[in-house]
Amino acid sequence: MNKNTQNHIKRDHSQWQTYQAITPKTVLFLFLAFVLLAWSGQNTEMDKAAIETSKAVLSAVGIGDSEVLNGVSKFASQAFPIQLQTRTELSRIEGLDLQHLPWLSYIKEGVSREYYIDTDTWTEEKAQYLIEPLGYLKKVLWMMWETIEMGFWGTIISIVISLPLGILAARNYSPHPIVYHVARAWLSFHRSMPELIVALFLVLIYGFGPIAGVLALAIHTSGVLGKFFADEIENAAKGPQMALSSAGANAIKVLRYAVFPQVLPAWIASVQYIFERNIRTATVLGIVGAGGIGMELKGRWDIFDYDYVATILLIVFITVVVLEFFSQKLRKKTL
Repeated sequence: MNKNTQNHIKRDHSQWQTYQAITPKTVLFLFLAFVLLAWSGQNTEMDKAAIETSKAVLSAVGIGDSEVLNGVSKFASQAFPIQLQTRTELSRIEGLDLQHLPWLSYIKEGVSREYYIDTDTWTEEKAQYLIEPLGYLKKVLWMMWETIEMGFWGTIISIVISLPLGILAARNYSPHPIVYHVARAWLSFHRSMPELIVALFLVLIYGFGPIAGVLALAIHTSGVLGKFFADEIENAAKGPQMALSSAGANAIKVLRYAVFPQVLPAWIASVQYIFERNIRTATVLGIVGAGGIGMELKGRWDIFDYDYVATILLIVFITVVVLEFFSQKLRKKTL
């Protein structure tokens, strides 16, 4: 074997050598990451969560006792069966025609209890009640419909805001770098404003009701949609755009005939996601008085009516599942 061949083999051997996967720097990095995670976990009580969850699992199989499992059992015992009916004292109903009661309703005698603060005593009196077997279900369904409307209008207003901002925030179609940076900053500002905080502020301006909820949803999600619109425009294939530009088409025509056909399917998918998200978020905004089913949920939770709470949560769950089903159907037809 000559010298040149030996040198060639040595070079090949050096290329074959594997690099050390774990170096002292890697060990140091992993150690620091572990320390940071341990410190952060203690601050967020992850250690307590792990301990309490372990106790709950052991208690579920008959080993020891757990406050977590006791709390779940207490809620479940009071939440089920769910509440579907309403019970209203006849003396509190004006203009009720006893000969023409609401559908499926009936009169039932019961006991009315009242508390007097002055004497610190309770009194009981016989009373008649109007029982509507599906009264509360109808009420919850109507409030759920209001919540869906909030999500719908929040999405519509979000599109109106985000579409022009998204085009101006696309680097290749913004008329000037200053306009580009201002549009991007404005979208970032909208994204940085949580719906719950915005709703709290808008409730002070517009009062309790769905207006505050709709605007809060629109403000935040317009920042999300606008950024997505801008990114999709920037990432669209350049070939069709260059072909139209070289043929003398202006920027508006290039957007219309070369960009929008490419990005429209992705835009539709994003709008569908935002709509579903807005409905879920709208159920939470009601907690601060911004309309929707969340207001009823908060009120029932505060007075420990867990059977009513379970009814509301079940309706929300069914609504989300149904919307997801139709969303998938629509997505298959449009994409």
